[in-house]
Amino acid sequence: MKNIIIASTSTLYNGGYLEYLLPVLEEHFKTATSILFIPYARPNGITHEEYTTKVRQAFEKINKKVTGIHEFENPMKAVEKAEAIFTGGGNTFVLVNELYKNNILDALENTVKTGIPYLGTSAGSNICGLTMHTTNDMPIVYPPSFRTLGFVPFNINPHYLDPDSTSTHMGETRETRINEFHVFNPQPVIGLREGSWLEVKGDSIKLKGQLTARLFRKNQIPEEINPETELNNLK
Repeated sequence: MKNIIIASTSTLYNGGYLEYLLPVLEEHFKTATSILFIPYARPNGITHEEYTTKVRQAFEKINKKVTGIHEFENPMKAVEKAEAIFTGGGNTFVLVNELYKNNILDALENTVKTGIPYLGTSAGSNICGLTMHTTNDMPIVYPPSFRTLGFVPFNINPHYLDPDSTSTHMGETRETRINEFHVFNPQPVIGLREGSWLEVKGDSIKLKGQLTARLFRKNQIPEEINPETELNNLK
């Protein structure tokens, strides 16, 4: 039975790291004393050690021990033996490349499907979809494949931003980019706004938080999805 939180972001404006989500995470990780952290996405290019320290400090607030996967000699065994797993945000291309490089993508998929609690934020949420094609990140490395974990039957666009009618920016909006994706790909895309997350419990997938999410389907008008909406039947 899958037990997953897929969060758009780790940090809200003027908030501390994971602060807004800690009450939810305390319940989510209640059966685990330790959490395996995957720091591969390296936001701002920080080291695995620096990233793990930041996460460790956040989880101390709910009395959870955090160990970075880079601290283990065998990353695959670390995943298979983990009580709980958190994959943090950063660059999705870097993250996926490292998952393939260390041969742990399949181990991560199989382990989380056994029911251990998993948390993903930003890039760590991107990989919960069918592919990583709807990431917002620059392709600074070239992973062997864009296939990801497929915990949900659609793609995810974290940090989703609505078009700003007052902006002078002339570049493409997130909606434009997702429409471009749908020219070549059939699966739905959920645009997760900041402070929203998906809760996956077994076959149930629900939108959580105070905001609506944006649902994009190929050749259809986008629609708003309300919190608590069941999304497991999206195709």
